[in-house]
Amino acid sequence: MRITAGQAKGLTIKSNKRRSLRPTSSTVRSAIFSILASMNTTLSRVLDLYAGTGALGIEALSRGAQWVDFIEQDPRSCDLIKQNLKGAGFEEQSHVYCSSVKKALSFVKGPYDLVFMDPPYGDESIGEVLLKLGSLNLSRDNTTVVVEHSRRQQLEERYGNSSRVKDRRYGDTCISIYREEAKR
Repeated sequence: MRITAGQAKGLTIKSNKRRSLRPTSSTVRSAIFSILASMNTTLSRVLDLYAGTGALGIEALSRGAQWVDFIEQDPRSCDLIKQNLKGAGFEEQSHVYCSSVKKALSFVKGPYDLVFMDPPYGDESIGEVLLKLGSLNLSRDNTTVVVEHSRRQQLEERYGNSSRVKDRRYGDTCISIYREEAKR
């Protein structure tokens, strides 16, 4: 698995062999960033939830993000993300929190311009997390949230002030993109 564009293009991202870890493929990552570019999405501050190998957040850093917070609860995966960040030279532009997403949402400091969510397929907490992002001031007007999920998992059109603006399917992988609307 390699970084597809930007400063670290071609860099190999290390992955562990756990069956439960399902890294985002290069094809899907390229598609995500192509969609984000077409939407003029700001990459300044990024939150990578359920980070796994850190591939999405590292791709964002490679493409010009100024800062990425990575949230991953598995200690081995946290170490792997740190190794991948060091290999890419991005350890000074990021922080890895080895924590559950639920707990991390209580202490990370937003707001974020872009949020990646790649929970394990079948995780039923996606809607709850989307609602919390808005209610905890982790998002701002026009924050973009990219959710990677199984095609068998149907998501709502709206969660709080966020509306789905795009969705794409790549085999069993679906990408749902939400945008935070202006708060009234």
